[in-house]
Order: sequence, then structure tokens, then C-alpha cells
Amino acid sequence: MMKVTVWNEFRHEQRHAAVRQIYPDGIHGTIAGFLEKAGLTVATATLDEPEHGLTDEVLAQADVLVWWGHLAHHEVEDSVVDKVYRRVMDGMGLIVLHSGHASKIFGRLLGTPTGQLKWREADDKERIWVINPAHPIAAGLGEYIELPKEEMYGEHFNIPAPDELVFVSWFEGGEVFRSGAVFYRGRGKIFYFRPGHETYPTYHNEEIQRVITNAVQWAAPSGAAAPVYGNRAPLEPIQVKGLTALHYNRTYWREPSS
Repeated sequence: MMKVTVWNEFRHEQRHAAVRQIYPDGIHGTIAGFLEKAGLTVATATLDEPEHGLTDEVLAQADVLVWWGHLAHHEVEDSVVDKVYRRVMDGMGLIVLHSGHASKIFGRLLGTPTGQLKWREADDKERIWVINPAHPIAAGLGEYIELPKEEMYGEHFNIPAPDELVFVSWFEGGEVFRSGAVFYRGRGKIFYFRPGHETYPTYHNEEIQRVITNAVQWAAPSGAAAPVYGNRAPLEPIQVKGLTALHYNRTYWREPSS
């Protein structure tokens, strides 16, 4: 059975009563709850645990890691980022939610300053348009998802061109945003999903839950063999102008003349 770890800073819920009222078990608890109802095996981890809850054992067992962060991106230890990076490159799926766009791990994997975008917290209505209805992450959705109130994110979003784009958001203030973006790194699959500001009950929305559940199932490791790098002997001898090139340690030998 697929194993998922949901990671959350768990700072807003402890500091702000309004957030705690919306997510009494933490954002991670709410996400873990609906993923468990979908039949997945789910664990949680938070920032203030040893190694931020992401020990070698936890990461080794996780097929997919879901990441929510906001206040304390800078507090995430680089050594933990390094471990998550290696696991994604080795095939672990990564789902990055909302303000996790500015996390160290997302910027590391994408190679751009991913924290750069427009934002406004003003109770904007958001329509999340499904622009790739054939994608597995969009399964079971209608033409769009409408959220009556959310924080606005607007372009330009400083990410590389996504390998696939599943959703684009429109806000009543006029902005648009690439709100559902897919990236492939190494053997790992990454999905960034925009909605989920802590002062709104977004993760209680059944359509948002469906997207995240679909994304987790899609991001599971493919089981493909690890790529091979470095100087390698050819599978078969290579004939080059009368030479048989072994290409092993850059050596060549000439076929004996008859």
C-alpha cells in the first residue's frame, strides 16, 4: 500500500486562534485525514520535531511527501533539504502546497527563486480552471473549481516552464496564476498546487481534497530502473573505421590484420 508523509510547519495553528479554529488538528492533520479516507497509509511530520520529522527512516518509507510551509522556510535545515532532494531524484513523489512555493526544497529542485510572485490577502474569489482535463490529477473534476475566498497569487511566478500545466487560476481582482504545475526531476514527480492559505478552510473543500488525493496517487514512484552515469563499456563492440572501440577507460584496440 502506498505510504504518504504529510509535512507541515505547524506554526500558524499554534500561534493564531483563528487558524486553530479552522484546522484544530493542524493543516497536516486535515490533509492526512482525507488521504487516509482514500485508503492511503499516512504519517505526519512537523518542523519542530527532531530532523523536522524527516529522518532517514521516514524518508526511506515514504512513496510521496506532501509539503506545506510558510513562516519558517529559513528554519528548515539544509541537511534535511539535501535528504529530501536525493529522495525525490531517486523516485519519491513531492506535492508542494500553497506557500510551500518559497520552500528551500522547491527552489532547489526547480533551480529558480520560486518565492517571487504577486500576492494579496483580500478575500478574492478564485476560479481554478482545468486546462488539462486528460491529466490524472484532474480526474473527477468539472470545468473549474470555485473558491469563494482565498489569498491571491498572481503572475509572474518565477518558476521554469512546467513540464505539464493542469490548472490556471483566475481571481476577481483580475490576476491569473499557474496554479497546478507538474515537473519531473530525476525519477521523481513533483506537483505544485496553489490554494491553501491558512486563514481559509480550503483543505476542507471536497474538490481540493480530490485534487490532492489524485496528485498523491499520480506522484507515486514508477519503479523505473535507476539511470546509469559515467564512463561505461559499450554493450556491444563499436566499429569505427577499422577500429573496434571499446570505450572503456577511453582505450581502443585495432583489429589484427589478416
